[in-house]
Amino acid sequence: MKVTVVDYGVGNLLSVQRALEACGGATVMATTAEEVLRAERLVLPGVGAFHACIDALRRRRLLDSLLSFAETKRPLLGICVGMQMLLDYGTEFGEHEGLRLIPGHVAAVPANGSDGQPHKIPHIGWSRLIRPAEAPSWQHGILADLPDEPEVYFVHSFAANPDDPQQRLADCDYHGRKICAVVGRDNIHGCQFHPEKSGPVGLKILSRFLAL
Repeated sequence: MKVTVVDYGVGNLLSVQRALEACGGATVMATTAEEVLRAERLVLPGVGAFHACIDALRRRRLLDSLLSFAETKRPLLGICVGMQMLLDYGTEFGEHEGLRLIPGHVAAVPANGSDGQPHKIPHIGWSRLIRPAEAPSWQHGILADLPDEPEVYFVHSFAANPDDPQQRLADCDYHGRKICAVVGRDNIHGCQFHPEKSGPVGLKILSRFLAL
């Protein structure tokens, strides 16, 4: 199963590559628009600030190729900030336009829990995935066949807010605050957490993506 990882100078590409290969993927690194467009399935990683990642893609002239790839209906997976960039815009250090593949925006994780008490930002650590009431079943797609109460590893200060609740596939609970953990629409998928750092559950999710 051939899988292409977008290499635009941002993100821990080695850990993503190793995790995909552990799932049976034959990884290729894409640094040009042509390589992105040739991909059978594409992974867009990202760490750091939203605007820095978008600017890095723009400098490497990869934005248009990512949009063209998405139109082919081949599978695309965004990880962490790579997921956030799938939305319309982010509000970290000002408002910055995203890829507009999933309607919605990216905003800061609330500084307080639902009880009003401050909690640690960034949100770092293991949290359980929860299916929102309006989300479609997990029987198909990248969340299929997960164990009960699956836990995954997060490191983030901002989070996605999809407009359509049907595209908000999973949440996590951070001291009573529901944080969007997985988004999806047609061939477009995104994980706020790091599946490459999430043990057997993360590898299961990557395996399901490779099988799409």
